[in-house]
Amino acid sequence: MSRKSRQAMVERKGSRLSLVRQCSLLDISRGSVYYQPKPTRAGDLDLATLMDRQYMKTPFYGSRRMKVWLRGQCHHVGRDKTRRLMRLAGLEAVYRRPNTSKATPEHRVYPYLLRGMKIDGVDQVWTADITYIPMAKGFLYLVAIMDWYSRYVLAWRLSNTLEVDFCVGALEEALNKGQPEIFNTDQGSQFTSAAFTGTLLDRDIQVSMDGKGRYLDNIFVERLWRSIKYEEVYLKAYKDGTEAKEGIGAYLDFYNRERPHQALCYRTPPEVFQEQQQRKRIKDQEVALLPGIQTIPQRAEDSLNLAPLLFE
Repeated sequence: MSRKSRQAMVERKGSRLSLVRQCSLLDISRGSVYYQPKPTRAGDLDLATLMDRQYMKTPFYGSRRMKVWLRGQCHHVGRDKTRRLMRLAGLEAVYRRPNTSKATPEHRVYPYLLRGMKIDGVDQVWTADITYIPMAKGFLYLVAIMDWYSRYVLAWRLSNTLEVDFCVGALEEALNKGQPEIFNTDQGSQFTSAAFTGTLLDRDIQVSMDGKGRYLDNIFVERLWRSIKYEEVYLKAYKDGTEAKEGIGAYLDFYNRERPHQALCYRTPPEVFQEQQQRKRIKDQEVALLPGIQTIPQRAEDSLNLAPLLFE
């Protein structure tokens, strides 16, 4: 069990065991039980928001370059603070690095399955990612699940923590609208968790994970994050989670149903998604009506040979 899970098992009142004994049995420190997290200062949230904006432009900036950039904006901060705030906002420099197959030690990392694959239809590949949403006081994390081909945002959730529950909730909602052949994510601990991958494997969905730091493998979700932040989040400056949920919900509804996409011949994602799903269902029904025919003919003469079977 994770440390957070063991901490949640501590009973502060009504237990026959003292806190000292409970901590000993659960193998956690007493300090972690008594610790009360301090709220993030407003100045730190402003800096994190600035870094988040810059990260959209230069995702290859690490803490050193980000520190230099902040100082160029008249914010005199050191590298330690810059690194802490980048970690708070979930920002990590994008670059290739050795031994990228380990995300969380106890979680299995699945191989990358999309290399060289031609993605030419809906429900072939879905993808998911998490981003940081700044507010006037505090911040939230946003997860979105998207169909790779149609760019349709199938489901999304907001959370004030990075626990896996909000990711699994979004996944279960998305699976009510269809089922992909492959689900591709990065190696974040939420996506490598047994709860998330187990939901996929139970439905015979192949799990694909790209290399750590290779944001281009999830380029369509990264473009979605840029659109959300520059067209909605940064313009609205949400006061609290309620405003964030309403604003992001309205924007994603606009993104799905009104915003035409050039790559889709200026159609909307749901139009393409639902149209191709309907075509696929019709094709599957037609195949089911042809018993004994195992393959689709590749030549004209093969089609003629099948003619008697069609009218039996």
